[in-house]
Amino acid sequence: MTAITPTKKPEILPSLEEDYELLKSAVRDAGALANSYFKQDVQVFKKPDGSEVSDADLAVDAAMKLDLTTRRKDYGWLSEESPDDRSRLKYSRVWMIDPIDGTNAYLRHIPEWTVSAALVEDGVPVLGVVYNPAKDEFFHAMRGHGAFLNDEPIHASDKASLEGAKMIASGGLFRKKIWQEPWPDVTAEWVNSVAYRLALVACGRGDATISLTAKAEWDLAAAAVIMDEAGGITTDHRGNPHAYNRESPKFTSLVASGKPLHPLLIERTSRIDL
Repeated sequence: MTAITPTKKPEILPSLEEDYELLKSAVRDAGALANSYFKQDVQVFKKPDGSEVSDADLAVDAAMKLDLTTRRKDYGWLSEESPDDRSRLKYSRVWMIDPIDGTNAYLRHIPEWTVSAALVEDGVPVLGVVYNPAKDEFFHAMRGHGAFLNDEPIHASDKASLEGAKMIASGGLFRKKIWQEPWPDVTAEWVNSVAYRLALVACGRGDATISLTAKAEWDLAAAAVIMDEAGGITTDHRGNPHAYNRESPKFTSLVASGKPLHPLLIERTSRIDL
């Protein structure tokens, strides 16, 4: 589905540098709040799709919404834990938030969850922060200004062959019968948070991540900026870039890696019908 052209754009918007500082501060505060609930006795609810959500997710979502939308009244809002009334389609700039990405890990006391937050401008993510407070890992990027982990520059892997590649993905994926030819020897490490998977690839701890299940805009927006600025590529399984702030904020799939490896991945994944 094509992106919607925003109709609400004030004459003067804050600078992206100002928004960057605001977003980083909001995410740090949100991470501290989420971490205060971590490994505690939280209430868990079932969403209509069967997935779990906790009162921690809802508290972080409410805190971030209050923090960001009161300071930027002319920006839209899209979050996994807020109703999407599509009023965001009117705005040039839209906050995209996953208050706790990796809720399954969070609820099982595994430190592989993140607060993921982005600013999208005219359908393109321009600011991204992915924060794992349990491990004190703060990934952030502004388009055109590089990507960082705890303020140190990061770069995606330059690996150019599949043999021996480290995949941040389900190991079972590479053994499925969907592939036209077997994969060479690759290692696989499962991480529950999609944003964290991408961040780990962006900093070179993994060579690639692949998911052939649907993803939401709030899953990918923040980490996509970080990946781009770290010299990586993030697309769907056919190699198409993701467009943001659409009527239906869903993507079919995810393939992300450093630039040399990406064409080899797409050569395989593009043959699959989803």
